[in-house]
Amino acid sequence: MNFTRWSARLPGTQRRAAARDDRSPVPAARAEYAQAQAAATLPDGPLPVPPDTTPAPPAPGPALNDLSAREILGRLPAAVALLHGPDHRVAYVNEAYETAFGPRPSGVPAAEALPELAELSVLPLLDQVLRSGTARTVKSRRTAGGGSYTVTCTPVAAWDGTADKDDEKASEKASGKTGEKDKETRSEGGVLVYAADVTDHAEAAERLRTSERRHRETAVTLQRSLLPQELEQPDDLRIAATYQPGGTDAAVGGDWYDVITLGAGRTALVIGDVMGRGVRAAAVMGQLRTAVRAYARLDLPPHEVIQLLDGLASEIDATQIATCVYAVHDPNEGQLVYASAGHLPMLVRDEDGTVSRAADPTGPPLGTGGWVHTSGTIALPPGSTAVLYTDGLVERRSEDIDEGVASLARALSGAKGSPQVVCDRLIRSLGVTAEHDDDVAVLVVQHPARTGPNAELFHNAALDLLGGIEATPRARSFATGVLTSWRFPAELRDLGVLAASELVANSLQHGTPPMRLGLRRTDRRLIIEVTDGDDHLPRRRQAEPADEAGRGIEIIASIATSWGSRRTPGGGKAVWCEFALPR
Repeated sequence: MNFTRWSARLPGTQRRAAARDDRSPVPAARAEYAQAQAAATLPDGPLPVPPDTTPAPPAPGPALNDLSAREILGRLPAAVALLHGPDHRVAYVNEAYETAFGPRPSGVPAAEALPELAELSVLPLLDQVLRSGTARTVKSRRTAGGGSYTVTCTPVAAWDGTADKDDEKASEKASGKTGEKDKETRSEGGVLVYAADVTDHAEAAERLRTSERRHRETAVTLQRSLLPQELEQPDDLRIAATYQPGGTDAAVGGDWYDVITLGAGRTALVIGDVMGRGVRAAAVMGQLRTAVRAYARLDLPPHEVIQLLDGLASEIDATQIATCVYAVHDPNEGQLVYASAGHLPMLVRDEDGTVSRAADPTGPPLGTGGWVHTSGTIALPPGSTAVLYTDGLVERRSEDIDEGVASLARALSGAKGSPQVVCDRLIRSLGVTAEHDDDVAVLVVQHPARTGPNAELFHNAALDLLGGIEATPRARSFATGVLTSWRFPAELRDLGVLAASELVANSLQHGTPPMRLGLRRTDRRLIIEVTDGDDHLPRRRQAEPADEAGRGIEIIASIATSWGSRRTPGGGKAVWCEFALPR
């Protein structure tokens, strides 16, 4: 049942006007019939007609054609000034302009009467606007009073002299021209200056910029504090590094690098990149770098270090992924042994300018898990230069990343000089500027080819240890002869012979063949190393008075500058010690 249709017939009920359709052919008749029916059913007569509550229409305002230009400009909330003629004389300023900048005389050139336009850098635009007939805008400029304004200068057609009498008289008095002459001047074109007050917006924007700048400075400071403040310089390598954060519009990333001396002349080189930006990426980077240094002290093969980092990255933050290269240089082998977790390939430039590229990454990025990493090798002979870098150096939105790596290889082929010079040349050649949109880290490693007197400071000597207990006296005799030929002081020579004897005796007692004694001198230190076929690493312990063994490593630790041990790739071990040379 349609209740709306029948409700008007009930006593005391009005029929709703909303139910009526104005498009009906007989709306008036139906309304009258419904009113009569309702009145007939009421005992007291028809319902009173409610008063008309429809609001009266507003009184019409003045038409636009009824307003003069002066009235329109005077009602604008923005500051407006009307200038005329080639010398931009003031024809009119509205009340908002006078409120903002004070009263301004008419007929005086803007350069004299409106100094605020010079503060807003508007005066140079007036001639351009008048000459070209094109509007120009100066955005958010600050005045000496502290207000900020966006000013638009719009060309206006020839002015017809609609200024009031007082303005005309002031103009005539200021210009010193007759009324006829002034009329001719007023017939020239002019410029309408419209200054919108944007002080609140400018202050809000400045607060936002200050906050972003402070946040960025915090991230950059954090990241720089986590990077090495001074690179270690191994005896056999020359190293330089460069880190450049992204431009001011880019948040800081998680790029890092490091150089770690492992002992016995070996050096670990590290470079990595944490995906993401900001303080969080920098914090994760710092944790990974600290972990790399800790794992490096274990003197593990590169792929084992990367394997440990992979598990740690998942524990630090499962949402963060990082790439990393960990490489180890051994001066006796003339190559880099490396493991790469999703990182870009290293490049090596030979002495003749030929650039070699390391193989593809040996595993996926850190934090992915479920992958067994492996190690690779690339030659680093004397006279060569290796470059490790992050993707910010070679990645561009307009080209494939392989093209960026190829561009880096071409730049490296012609880059000569010290490692720092090579760093700077690569940065310039790849177009990295202060406004670059990504962080860039570059690590340049040179293995110098030594000749002349400098080469005399670097020597190697080795002896294969054959036989049984007679190997120890042969090792002492060999060490004495070599150290004497290297012209070491007697005290240092005696300490070196004692260390070689103890290391050989320890290897004979606890190791297995093959055994080898190696002596190496650099311009800074003497290195003594013994290798054997057993992978059990010795440790320093306190021997009891009645013990017949356990004092060899204690003696080595007491007389040497440093000592250590590591497992070798063939399944054995190497035990070494170092003595710093007197300067």
